[in-house]
Amino acid sequence: MPISRSPLLQVEVVRLHDDRAGTFFQKARREALNTMWGFNVVWHEQTYDVAAIADDEIVGALRMRVAESLGYVEEIMVLPERRRHGIGRRMLETAAEIGSYNNCHKLTVAVPHRSGAQTFFEVCGFREEAVLPQHAWKKDVAVLRKFLL
Repeated sequence: MPISRSPLLQVEVVRLHDDRAGTFFQKARREALNTMWGFNVVWHEQTYDVAAIADDEIVGALRMRVAESLGYVEEIMVLPERRRHGIGRRMLETAAEIGSYNNCHKLTVAVPHRSGAQTFFEVCGFREEAVLPQHAWKKDVAVLRKFLL
């Protein structure tokens, strides 16, 4: 069946240096998601920061985003001299609590494939869900997940 094409509209495509596209996405997202998934999607996105503090100094931090019933661990860092003392694991436990509170069914994280970071997350109960070939800096990336519910 041939595809019918509408005449092209006269539009200008530009690169933006402000938040007009962000405002557009915010307004258009709900309808687009409802159309794509075929049900009423309640869209809520929130960022949470978790910090490990010792002697009034931050020695580790985790940033996660909650959206689409998923918790995404975007970053987790512990000072080198404070590693291997359970700080990262405790921050991940807090992230899991935040995810559960927000009705997330799983936490996910993307790390270099077959790396020390992947081993750390696997020790903390995450499992490999997918490998994305040459995904970041031409390196393979492992997407790991931990079910919460």
